Amino acid sequence: MTDTTLKARLQHDLHDAMRARDKVRSGTLRMTLTAITNAEVAGDEARELTDDEVLKVVAREAKKRKESATAYAQAGRPELAATEEAELVVLEGYLPAQLADDELLDVVERAVASTGATGMPQMGLVMKAAQAEVAGRADGGRVAAVVKQVLSGR
Repeated sequence: MTDTTLKARLQHDLHDAMRARDKVRSGTLRMTLTAITNAEVAGDEARELTDDEVLKVVAREAKKRKESATAYAQAGRPELAATEEAELVVLEGYLPAQLADDELLDVVERAVASTGATGMPQMGLVMKAAQAEVAGRADGGRVAAVVKQVLSGR
């Protein structure tokens, strides 16, 4: 299965989940594939997404689940938060492993060195360089927090 696309893998896993009558997994994969299809037909003309673009859609869906789970938990709705967290677990299976804090710090320090940034006014440059290297292995908010920490001199 090395030559199949991520979208094909999602579709195959959806069929397996449907056969196994796994409602959470099949529902999550259906919603994700719908988001991918919506992204493919958005814009002037329909096109097939690359694996990197599909990965961004999956990451966006995972972020939605994480935010929803937090909102439900704060609103005193633990049953809805548990559903969102279960869907998040399914989606995380398709995302690359997240960077550890020390690895993320190394990436940001390399980005600062490569851009020659000296302070907060260059944060955008550093974020652009760091995000290119991170490529979905860390949340943007986490990257921004480390960039601020490094640029402000800790």
